[in-house]
Amino acid sequence: MLALLLMVAAQAQMADPVHFSSELKMLKGNEAEILFKATIDPGWHVYSTDLGDSGPIEATFTVEKMTGAELVGKLKPVGKEIKKFDAMFGMELRFFENAATFSQKIRFTQPQYDIDGYLEFGACNDESCLPPTQVTFRKSGEVKLTTDKAIEEKEKPQAKEEVAVAEEVATADTVQADTVAVAAVAPQGPEDTDLWTPVIDELRTMGDSDNIANQSLLYILLMGFVGGLLAVCMPCIWPIIPMTVSFFLKRSKSDKGKGIRDAFTYGISIIVIYLALGLCVTALFGSDTLNAMSTNAVFNIFLFLLLVVFALSFFGWFEIKLPDSWANSVDTKASATSGLISIFLMAFTLVLVSFSCTAPIIGLLLVETTTSGNWLAPALGMLGFAIALALPFTLFALFPSWLKQAPKSGSWMNTIKVVLGFVELAFALKFFSVADLAYGWHLLDREVFLSLWIVIFALLGAYLCGWLKFQSDVENGEQKPMPVVCIMGGLVSLAFAVYLVPGLWGAPCKAVSAFAPPMNTQDFNLNTKTVEARFTDYEQGMAVAKAEGKPVLVDFTGFGCVNCRKMEAAVWTDPQVADLITNDFVLISLYVDDKTPLAEPFEVTDQQGETKTLRTVGAKWSYLQSHKFGANAQPFYVILDNEGKPLCGSRAYKEDIPEYIQFLKEGLNRYE
Repeated sequence: MLALLLMVAAQAQMADPVHFSSELKMLKGNEAEILFKATIDPGWHVYSTDLGDSGPIEATFTVEKMTGAELVGKLKPVGKEIKKFDAMFGMELRFFENAATFSQKIRFTQPQYDIDGYLEFGACNDESCLPPTQVTFRKSGEVKLTTDKAIEEKEKPQAKEEVAVAEEVATADTVQADTVAVAAVAPQGPEDTDLWTPVIDELRTMGDSDNIANQSLLYILLMGFVGGLLAVCMPCIWPIIPMTVSFFLKRSKSDKGKGIRDAFTYGISIIVIYLALGLCVTALFGSDTLNAMSTNAVFNIFLFLLLVVFALSFFGWFEIKLPDSWANSVDTKASATSGLISIFLMAFTLVLVSFSCTAPIIGLLLVETTTSGNWLAPALGMLGFAIALALPFTLFALFPSWLKQAPKSGSWMNTIKVVLGFVELAFALKFFSVADLAYGWHLLDREVFLSLWIVIFALLGAYLCGWLKFQSDVENGEQKPMPVVCIMGGLVSLAFAVYLVPGLWGAPCKAVSAFAPPMNTQDFNLNTKTVEARFTDYEQGMAVAKAEGKPVLVDFTGFGCVNCRKMEAAVWTDPQVADLITNDFVLISLYVDDKTPLAEPFEVTDQQGETKTLRTVGAKWSYLQSHKFGANAQPFYVILDNEGKPLCGSRAYKEDIPEYIQFLKEGLNRYE
């Protein structure tokens, strides 16, 4: 069992989301095309060709050896590309999801041919990116050349021109490689030292500090449970509880146990109905779609508008209702039947009647869970919601005397509705922010977002303190002073609004770092402290760390890694994080997509036993990450001692400043 768990852990670290195959397809005349076809795991995408130097890793085809044939044109993407503006790169990116195909045309010049080359591509998901990955293509054989002289005469000038261009590019690459070779200081290949010794088992033993899958699902379950408790307090549900419980108890006066069983059945029916709703969301969209929706700009705009509508409904502007005929029809069928079916239909009637109060809460819950990208999230969220909603019916049936002690229906339920309206309005801005970043509108930069939150929570505080009234409060006769509990809540909300004010000038505001746009969207920022790596070479950085007697923070990153920039902007800019990294560690940033050629390419054997050639500095650092640490996604952070041994578990992408500080302090304490 332990071995199985270790295998699962290794697979979780070593991502392999893209699976390529290659073939040589013959065309008319003396031409053919090399096809690279990929299947892409859900949530991942492969970037297209010709994205430019300032963009992420683009797909390219490189020839190692080619005799008897020559290239015709450049590598071309085939199929439907997805185009999307990326605010981090400041450019429109093109990529493929689910499947990708790339084609490289060639022309045979001799009957005998021998081709040796490779496709290099980049792949990312919403949390990490893979280093530049190569797909090898080797093919040799014999073809029958076309002898049409007209075709040959027509194609010769073009071929000569392409050869000349290829030779010019090759000469430029050679000059660049020679320049880099002169400047290179570190050894080009992995040295047989402790610095390169694999520490995969040690990292697993220490545990992955980012393995939060179970915690995330538990959080979603608890979030659903809290939402269900809030729904219980709504005016559509709370008054129904005593009537429903009394109905079950009177229904079986002679057999109290039967009344209790019926109440349990009623509660279970509620759970089944809402759980089925969560499962339907998962079944309709699927894990792939849920993951894609989490960053889809159009979908996030829709969620923003939906939550605004729900908030206005809670403020009392209008009421969201299903047709009365639906509830009446189900209620009639419940009265005409008996047994378990009757109880289930009664539960379904409750769901329909309470829709106006529960829809905004369920909507917010499903919005949060679907954008989490986890296919289990909607079902777990609805399960927690249903359990909390069914709990009072069951408990009051077991202990009827509690009904006398329960608070009566009143204006307090309307207060809860209005408070939830403010909360939904604040959450709505989070989803508009996603769309704003995706399209690069800059309508909701960090200071604008914080300004709106300051206003929202200041108004919430004013409402809870009794200074602000809504029409629904007047209609419910709410003229007397607010209770002490509400006033205390109002003071907390006002204090939170004041806490956000320094964020307008660059304060990190850690409590909202998961919701607010990244720090780099702030136009006016007095916090200019940044963190930059002292070294971009592993051996050099380790040597200096040993001389200074400091631990090492190794940062596996990439020029085209969006989430690496997010971590640097949202986490490394925190003053405490910046001080720890700058003063107590030697920071080594290793760019796995660094295209600088090595002085001499060398071959290595990966963990799957396959031999591959490392040609660039980035490929060397990518091999170091997989060979030594058993991981291949960025960002990836690990703290080492001066002998290259890990001091604590690794970290990946997660914009949680307190956890990152704990990660740094744990490594520092173990080093000392």
